[in-house]
Amino acid sequence: MQPNLQATVQGSQLSLSQHRVLRNTYLLLAISLIPTIVGAVVGVNMDFSFVRTSPIISLVVFLGVFYGLMFAIEKNKESSLGVGLMLLFTLLMGVMLGPILQFALGRANGVQTVMLAAGGTAAIFFALAAIGSVAKRDFSFLANFLMIGFFVLLIAIVANAFLQVPALALTISAAFMLFASAAILFTINQVVRGGETNYVSATLTIYVGIYNLFTSLLQLLLAFTGQRD
Repeated sequence: MQPNLQATVQGSQLSLSQHRVLRNTYLLLAISLIPTIVGAVVGVNMDFSFVRTSPIISLVVFLGVFYGLMFAIEKNKESSLGVGLMLLFTLLMGVMLGPILQFALGRANGVQTVMLAAGGTAAIFFALAAIGSVAKRDFSFLANFLMIGFFVLLIAIVANAFLQVPALALTISAAFMLFASAAILFTINQVVRGGETNYVSATLTIYVGIYNLFTSLLQLLLAFTGQRD
């Protein structure tokens, strides 16, 4: 009986730990939306003409800031500095929404399109969160898909910065939605199963997934709906 009792206690402690990580992940994720919204408001009122005149340089700067901050967050994920860097990251990501939001809001139905993209993103996220939390299946097999998909998408983004092919841009957006959905599902499932034990790292991955879902869905909606004023 003693070994069984010990196993039960250890299992209970593991379950509590996983629940704590998931709770803290969702809490930090919710908080991170605040600087994102603030950054988006700032971005909408900024002049991003340099992005249109120098798209390749802008892409290099964006990727440098994006991956530089992600690296810094991961390096400090066990301390409060990691949380602070995470909030700075979400603020800057909000600012970087400026160009696409400016374009969207320049359309007659721009506000509705942005709201539709936000609502669609929320619906997809909650569906993925529910599946990842309750599914008995282990989604760790998605790790290889995410690794390969990351490099394929990165190459496609860089290539289209030079080619500027609209059809390729739409294909990338659709692929990003699939990739982001897989990343969110994988991460939440890993937290629930104990494979991910750091809420800062989990929040970062889920946040980037939600961000990519929103921007990709918005780009697709803008391509197929709406009229410019």
